Amino acid sequence: MMTFTRWLSFLLLLISVTANAQDLARVRQTISDLSAPALHGRGYAFKGDSLAANYLQKQFESIGLRSFTPNYKQSFTLPVNILENRLQLEIDGKALVPGVDFIAHAATGAGSGEGRVYDIDTLILKDVDVAQQFLTNNLRNKVLVVYQRHLQELLSLPEPFQPQLKSVAAVIVRQPGPKLMGTVRGEQLPFPVLEVLEKSWPKKAKKVTFAVDARLEPQYQSQNIIGFVPGKVKPDSFVVVTAHYDHLGHQGKSLYFPGAHDNASGTAMLLELARHYAQPQNAPDFSIAFMAFAGEEAGLVGSRFYTENPLFPLNKIKFLLNLDLMSTGEEGMMVVNGSVYPKQFALLQSLNQQHGYLSQIKSRGKAANSDHYFFSEKGVPAFFFYTLGGTTTEYHHPNDKAETLPLTKFKEVMALIQGFIKAL
Repeated sequence: MMTFTRWLSFLLLLISVTANAQDLARVRQTISDLSAPALHGRGYAFKGDSLAANYLQKQFESIGLRSFTPNYKQSFTLPVNILENRLQLEIDGKALVPGVDFIAHAATGAGSGEGRVYDIDTLILKDVDVAQQFLTNNLRNKVLVVYQRHLQELLSLPEPFQPQLKSVAAVIVRQPGPKLMGTVRGEQLPFPVLEVLEKSWPKKAKKVTFAVDARLEPQYQSQNIIGFVPGKVKPDSFVVVTAHYDHLGHQGKSLYFPGAHDNASGTAMLLELARHYAQPQNAPDFSIAFMAFAGEEAGLVGSRFYTENPLFPLNKIKFLLNLDLMSTGEEGMMVVNGSVYPKQFALLQSLNQQHGYLSQIKSRGKAANSDHYFFSEKGVPAFFFYTLGGTTTEYHHPNDKAETLPLTKFKEVMALIQGFIKAL
């Protein structure tokens, strides 16, 4: 017969398990919402970033976060090459599949047409005589084909070659693979540039037909979404939690990059932490600000703008925690700046060893690879966390979808962060 004490313990355990399951279901829903087609990959085509910002504004409001600005918004502009509408490629009459066989280079120019294949002799990049021969060729109806490792050399040819280069119909970049990876760029080349996987490129390709729409927006308006929970004892002292919510968006009407792992997962963790600290029983002694940045994929633009236009003094930040790629953890977690702040890293290690959250926590030095960077450059102590392991996640690829994420150590990482914040 079960005693009252054992029954109560069992009941509390059952409530805890049920609550955790419900929380994880909410996390999955958040990631699914952020990576759904309706938000267009949270990029700049079809205003996907603004749609995602509206979603986050509503989340911040429902959680009950305070705002420094109207509607939690901090607006800024950035240059961005937007790829909307057409993205088509045929080789010798065979249509290639966007996102599978090819993608557009992020700085592609717009254009459509057809041309004969012209394989670049890479000696033009090194041999003067071959280069002179290149200058005499008529390239107006030609599609230059170059290996990825030589693309930058081709684009960097000296001024005498530039008129000849700009006259081409298009450029094809042969990518070794095994997969294609998209990016975002703030400039535009004077001709279409398409990246084709090596395995999808015919050995004796002769004719290319293409269409790509792209427009350069030099002053595209985007926004950071920022809220906070006021501290009970030291409201002017802040811990800051950040995550970028933007991703790569669209290439053409049909191809988009969902960005579930990168970084709907980190954004979902930011929202869960905000929910935790917004509850009266968890109210912190010092304030906690939650900053969802746009423009990260375009070069950390949103976070850099914030550090140049802070909503409260940067020297009031006790510590900053940046969350990116948070959906795995089978192999532990990496801490960028871990070696820069050894005392805080030792605290993190101690908490992890005490509670057994993760198999390991690894340390790196400085790196300009996410939104912590410009804060660090201005003297703000900061860590950038990303989880390790996982075989089902993708990176900058159309298959980075919500349903592929294991969320293996999501709850454990959150608990570790909460412990770290408490111990600061």
